[in-house]
Amino acid sequence: MNLPIYAAALGAFLIVLQVVLMLSVGLHRSKGQFLGIGDDKDLERKVRRHGNLAENSGLFLVVIALFEMLAGQTTFVLVLCIVFAVARILHALGFASLAGSHGENLTGGRKAFAGMRAMGAFGTLGVALGSAYGIVSTIA
Repeated sequence: MNLPIYAAALGAFLIVLQVVLMLSVGLHRSKGQFLGIGDDKDLERKVRRHGNLAENSGLFLVVIALFEMLAGQTTFVLVLCIVFAVARILHALGFASLAGSHGENLTGGRKAFAGMRAMGAFGTLGVALGSAYGIVSTIA
């Protein structure tokens, strides 16, 4: 059985990113909104980018690790890990602005935030399909 070395490295990266996003929410909450988001759009986007990573990272990490255990430390597994890490960074950066999270003031350079969010989402989708394909092709 192959140890999921690449997936373990991805997991270490994801936990650091999760802590950074968690601290962003916590620091914002210290301004007075201790529960929920109220009508604070900045807090909402921070909560959503933290939550989106939490929603996606566990399942993806397990599936990539299972694939790596089946296939070994292949270039394809490494690419999936790198693409997932980059996609999650892009998604978080997209949510760094109300333009990316709420589509507000999408003019000039602010369009980049919406683009980063989209690239992050499509990168995550690509890793989902690539991981599924990799597992099915390995066990078939």
